[in-house]
Amino acid sequence: MSDSSPLPPVRLHSEAELARDALATPLLSRAVRLARWAGPDTRVGAGGELVEEQLPAAAAELALDGEDAAAYASEAWRVAVDTGLVEVVDEEEGTVAAGADLALVLSGAPQDVLGLWLGALETVLADASVPDLDDLVEAMDEGGEIDFSALDWDPEAEAEFLDGVLGNLYLLTASEDGPGDGPVPLPALAASMIVPDDMGEPTNDVLEQVSDAMMRLDDQFRALEPVGLVDFQPVDEALMAEAGDEAALSSGEAVDDTDVSRYGMVRLTPLGVYGIRARLLEAGFAAPAVGDLADKGADVLLDSTSTFPPMAARAETEQWLARREPLAAARELLAAARGADTGAPLRRLRCQQALSLVGTEAAPALHEVLDDGELGGLARVWLTERGVPDVPPPSEEMVFWLTVDTIAAQLAAEGNSEELQALVEGLAAQHGSFFAAAWRVEHPATPDVLEAMGRLHPDKRVAKEARKAAGAVATGAVIGGSAPNPGPRGPDGLNRFSPSRRRSPSSVWGRALATRYETGERSPHT
Repeated sequence: MSDSSPLPPVRLHSEAELARDALATPLLSRAVRLARWAGPDTRVGAGGELVEEQLPAAAAELALDGEDAAAYASEAWRVAVDTGLVEVVDEEEGTVAAGADLALVLSGAPQDVLGLWLGALETVLADASVPDLDDLVEAMDEGGEIDFSALDWDPEAEAEFLDGVLGNLYLLTASEDGPGDGPVPLPALAASMIVPDDMGEPTNDVLEQVSDAMMRLDDQFRALEPVGLVDFQPVDEALMAEAGDEAALSSGEAVDDTDVSRYGMVRLTPLGVYGIRARLLEAGFAAPAVGDLADKGADVLLDSTSTFPPMAARAETEQWLARREPLAAARELLAAARGADTGAPLRRLRCQQALSLVGTEAAPALHEVLDDGELGGLARVWLTERGVPDVPPPSEEMVFWLTVDTIAAQLAAEGNSEELQALVEGLAAQHGSFFAAAWRVEHPATPDVLEAMGRLHPDKRVAKEARKAAGAVATGAVIGGSAPNPGPRGPDGLNRFSPSRRRSPSSVWGRALATRYETGERSPHT
């Protein structure tokens, strides 16, 4: 994952909700209870760990029992020390006292509580990359020292692997074509780290690596669930039983190895999304959240949302509009949409999509730009959709300019998509002299648009016409005869199309109107 490309924006719960979730997590709530339980008689070792003889009392305080009770109590104590809920007063004596940060649990702001939780998360993530106790025991030599070379364990590589997995899980959660809040199969997550993108059928060696990674992740996600990072369904242990293992299969139930959920399922919790995003930001990644732009200018909104998926762009825009009066917002958006730079067409498309969320209170702002060469077309789109009377029809030049602008915006938004190819075919089929007129359009993107139309159109003859038109832009050669007569003009200087031409959905104008919304969220008024 590159730290230069922005990730899809995520929707975060409010900090108050997240803080409540953090305090309710098993691990942090246990750490808080132990911090309050600690007293003058509590003793710790050289590393701040609770001495072994006091672990049973700590486990009892947490109402834990069973063979893992002491381990859970020890983990909670370590989190309490690492997050400042407990402070070591005298290292030689091993005495402790309540830490200054313990008061934040009751009196701190939500952001303070989330800071404690992030500290707990770092502790757990560090532990999750460490080999399990059985492996450590096996690697211990006769002198009681651990032979790390025998473990085949690289701490830095293990941490990077887990970070990569969590980054991929975050990306899947944030992507509009991903599972969203739904769980991700553990094999798919493991494969995302192992299988090369350009590999067709994985080899047996690669499949074995995926299987090993999946089992490693099974252990790690079990460790990460108590801190509230993930909801995790572990691998079904029956799948790991050998076929001849009577004890493991004593239930008599057949093992359905085609049910992917039995191989483990994991999803980030809302708190987990917050936590991974915080770590990504700290590592230098661009990891936006919906609402980040609410207090920014319209120029930042339009430029930033140009890289957002449609639903996220709409959600961000809705939050931006909620802070502004409709008329003032419309004027600011229209001003920001101007420009002849390469990003301007997509900026105008995002502007029009933003304006689709504004009511008729904004109409004066649209009337003000009707004569604007760059904004007059989209203003007519907006006013016409709302049934505003006496909207002046566009000139021939404006129709073709808007068409080129629309195709340029779609190229920037989606590249060579099927929707763009359909638009190209429709324009060429419904307007026989399109290329003879389009090459004259004074739009910075005209040559790129015509070149793209030549590349995308499946008919070789039409594609050749498009390429010829693109060449004419560069050379200034005249193609298709003289420029089309724009027709009679009214007092305002605008072409007066015949009524049948204005109403026809097959006209260039009609196609341009429709396509302004085919590239993103459709207007609620259409």
